[in-house]
Order: sequence, then C-alpha cells, then structure tokens
Amino acid sequence: MQDDIYREITRIRDEGGEVALATVISASGSTPREEGAKMLVRPDGSIIGTVGGGSIELQVIKEAIEVIKKEKPKHLCYRLKEGDELGMICGGDVEVFVEPIVSTPTLFILGGGHISFTLARIAKLLGFKIVVVDDRPEYSTTQRFPEAEKVLVVGYDKAFSELKVDKSGYVVIITHGHKGDAAALEGALSTEARYIGMIGSKTKNASVYARLKAKGITQQQLDGVHAPIGLSIHAQTPEEIAISILAEIIQVRRSI
Repeated sequence: MQDDIYREITRIRDEGGEVALATVISASGSTPREEGAKMLVRPDGSIIGTVGGGSIELQVIKEAIEVIKKEKPKHLCYRLKEGDELGMICGGDVEVFVEPIVSTPTLFILGGGHISFTLARIAKLLGFKIVVVDDRPEYSTTQRFPEAEKVLVVGYDKAFSELKVDKSGYVVIITHGHKGDAAALEGALSTEARYIGMIGSKTKNASVYARLKAKGITQQQLDGVHAPIGLSIHAQTPEEIAISILAEIIQVRRSI
C-alpha cells in the first residue's frame, strides 16, 4: 500500500497537483494502526491507505484538506475511549503528522521588459520556478533571465501551446502592447492557472476584454483575471510594481 502512496505522490507532483500525507507517528495502547501507517488525502477527501478508520480517520481527512489549502503541516493528537473515539488536539494515544505535498509553483511571465526583469529575480527568491516568454529575441534570453527554467521566443498567440500550465501555475501578462496582451490572455484563459494577472489601466483592459468577448470569451472567465494587476500600493517604479504583483500572487496562493 505504501508503494501505491509513493507512486501517487510522484504522479500528482508531476501533474502539478496537491495532496496531504498523514502519518501515524505515535501509537500506544489498543489502537487500530501502528506507528508509520500512512494515508494520502486528496483535496476532494478521497484517500489511499488508512490511519485506522472510524471517526478519527474522518477527522484526519478533514484536517488534511485544510493542510492542503494552507500548505502548512499539522500535528494532531487523539485519545481513544473504550467503545468510542474522541478526537482532540494534543494529548492522547494516537499522534498523526499531516504534511502538505504540493508542486513547486511556476511563474509564467509573458513579456520580458523592465518589470519582468525584477519580477523574475524576486519570484525566484520566493521559491517559484520561472518561465519567460517574449516575441522579441533580444528580450527573451538566458543572459537576461538567468533565473528562468525556460526562456521562449515565440508569438504570444502560440505561447500556451508550448507551455504546460497547471493548477500550480501563475501567469503574469506584461507584454509590450494591447495585441500581445490580448493574445496572451486568450491563451492563459485556456489553462488551469491558479492566477492570471494583466497589467494596464482599466480603459486599456476594457478594450482587451471587448476584443476577447468578440471571440467567444465569457464575462465569467474574465471576472477571474486580476486586472489591473497587483495590490494597490501606489507603486510607480518597475521594482515597486513587481513587488505589488508578487504580493497579490502570494495573497492568492495563501488564501483559504
């Protein structure tokens, strides 16, 4: 069973998914499972393996779902009563450690200008993988973006056919023109990206939205886009704008 768990963990991470692993780290007295017993919990509450069944297992599953959302581990302790199972935090006969297993988040930067230059550097410090796309060869190079896992020179209308953007993906659209923004946003909306943000004024973004609506993009899809991008901190310089963008991304990533 544990081999199945480890195989599933590998598969989920490869696909950009997220799960929680619950492990019995201490068991005393008459308990249903021994130390080392493991259970993998998916966001929908489905499981592989078991930490003992019954009401305690149901509580562990509930806690594991929260661990996935918050991406923070949790130490649980439960006390078993004869003929009943009563769960409580701290102090008991069974201790379970629940840890999140999530894919490394990837920041997809569409546009290689001044803001992107700083954005890539700070995002790398925050633990993101970096992918940069620009249709201008001089802006999309490994010399300009040494932090990037991948640097592509390709038209924005073709970019997402060459990128794998899953639920651990965050897309920032800061191209050098309305046409590029519209093409990048159309492609981004076809992905499972957790975050899509586009730079620009409300007037400019409304123009881009109108163009996409004419092509069949719905208002519901557009409502999920963060535009204008970034938290409102009165940012002016490229460095300040990059910080406002990453602050918003962190807010989305850590939201429950």
